[in-house]
Amino acid sequence: MSSSLQHVLDKAADGGRLSPDEGLCLLESSELARLGRAADAVTRRLHPEPYRTYNIDRNVNYTNVCVGGCRFCAFSCRPGDPEAYVIDGETLAGKVEETLELGGDQILLQGGMHPDLTLDWYESLLAELKARFPSVNIHGFGPAEIHHFSQLSGLPVAAVLRRLKAAGLGSLPGGGAEILVDRVRRRLSPCKVSADGWLDVCRAWHDLGGRGSATMMFGHVETAAERIEHLARLRALQDETGGFTAFICWTFQPGSTELEDLGKVGSFEYLKTLAVSRLFLDNFANLQASWVTQGLRIGQLAMRFGANDLGSLMIEENVVAAAGTSFRTSEAGLQAAIRNAGYEPRRRNVFYHPVGRASRPTPDESQG
Repeated sequence: MSSSLQHVLDKAADGGRLSPDEGLCLLESSELARLGRAADAVTRRLHPEPYRTYNIDRNVNYTNVCVGGCRFCAFSCRPGDPEAYVIDGETLAGKVEETLELGGDQILLQGGMHPDLTLDWYESLLAELKARFPSVNIHGFGPAEIHHFSQLSGLPVAAVLRRLKAAGLGSLPGGGAEILVDRVRRRLSPCKVSADGWLDVCRAWHDLGGRGSATMMFGHVETAAERIEHLARLRALQDETGGFTAFICWTFQPGSTELEDLGKVGSFEYLKTLAVSRLFLDNFANLQASWVTQGLRIGQLAMRFGANDLGSLMIEENVVAAAGTSFRTSEAGLQAAIRNAGYEPRRRNVFYHPVGRASRPTPDESQG
């Protein structure tokens, strides 16, 4: 087992493409340090630069009303719930203004599958934001939401995306992927888009010249083989379109959900899955750490397990927090984590291009 594992690790580190069976061999291994070393070798080959990146944005949930019925979600409300809301324009504008004041240049705009909001409503929301804040990138509406808009409007997915892009949509977040295996999706979110449908939305967006991220939420009802199937499906679409800017994985946060009894997987499984993702996804330039679910210390360690990006300052985050996980930091905290991992911190935009110049450490940071 040890020699065969090393053969697979060497193959990946040298730039070879792993088969699903080889990926599963790695994921079923408990050799965390060896996986991390190989993943770090791949990251350093792809990113020999002396810096690692982060960005500043805000996760704005424009509504918490959702008919998706996802069993893993602690945030959403059914229509008519006393806690249900739809954000108003002035509140949204205030959030964007605060983001700009803090140095951000993007908002992550996501909500639920609202049964009554029309495509015209979403177009107006985007157009008003772009008119008022033309420099802000709107990273909005995951594939599950786009599929929902298509169903409500009776329009093809491509037509919906064209209209949203014309109104101001800048990039597509990869939320709602969970695990791209329909057996899992039927158990987690039976009312949401299928695995093929999720990929079809991304394909249509990429065909329009759009870019966006890909994600995986794991540690619930999936098997190790299904995690690898998920990665293989993402890799195949990336071969086809080249439209994914980055991959982000995180662990299921079970608090206050219907699946709370499953418990939470720990940092060992997170780091192992991240490392295997880096080794398997040979056509993804960027992997992002999930300090929002793992904490800043594990996020820092993730930069030696395949991640070249620490993710967002995340000025506002509600969905993970609703499940009882709430890690917070400052821009200086992100910079210090990167610097103490041995790299220069550089802020970047949604397309993973560095912006600005590296900051100097504060006296506290320089003391570690």
